[in-house]
Amino acid sequence: MSAVAERGTAVEARDLTRRFGAFTAVDAITFAVAEGEVFGFLGANGAGKTTAMRMLTGLLAPTSGEARVAGYDVYTQAEQIKRSIGYMSQRFSLYEDLTVRENIRLYGGIYGLSDGEIAERADGLLTRLGLQSAAKDLVGSLPLGWKQKLAFSVAMIHRPRVVFLDEPTGGVDPITRRQFWEMIYEAAAGGTTVFVTTHYMDEAEYCDRVSIMVSGRIGALGAPDALKAEFGAATMDEVFVRLARPVAETAGAGGGG
Repeated sequence: MSAVAERGTAVEARDLTRRFGAFTAVDAITFAVAEGEVFGFLGANGAGKTTAMRMLTGLLAPTSGEARVAGYDVYTQAEQIKRSIGYMSQRFSLYEDLTVRENIRLYGGIYGLSDGEIAERADGLLTRLGLQSAAKDLVGSLPLGWKQKLAFSVAMIHRPRVVFLDEPTGGVDPITRRQFWEMIYEAAAGGTTVFVTTHYMDEAEYCDRVSIMVSGRIGALGAPDALKAEFGAATMDEVFVRLARPVAETAGAGGGG
């Protein structure tokens, strides 16, 4: 029995498509993600993964197809989706000119928590991260690794059913990356579905399953070990190269466009 059938479905898409004029950014992708699964959403820049994530988080309307997140329809229930998920962007997750505690209070309010809930969860969050002494420090003064761990914790403060992480470990050192993935596993063990994009192919090995997008379509989907066996590859990086190479060669044959 598949994980989706066994645990229930947290994210599902069927023929999900997004076009911008004559350009198709996401081309009829179909997949399902189980509750509590760590699902890697991989692809080179321009492959369509960010556009797909924006549709799933209710930020961008699809051109066609179907999708549901946490049981809600992306067309008609975008606001319910936004209240049921957490989201962390590599580029913009925390306000650097606010203190650590002010950021926690702000996002707790955005996610609909009461003042009492925010105060209680803020204290627990700061204790768990060891940031009690930095609660009044500006976020901009923190090292990047601490910012990323704080951003993830803030995205989880309302205990969402699904959390979307967009390149969460970009630019951090290997030790911090490992600590960050320990936080991801802890969230998944608690029942939260983790939908993560990354350009570090070794991090694909940490996921329960991965999807690799190529030119707007899903080129491969499965558990890392199964995909390596399917492609006769030793690493996920080799799998990615084998998928991407035909596309690159086709582009080169077409005159470098």
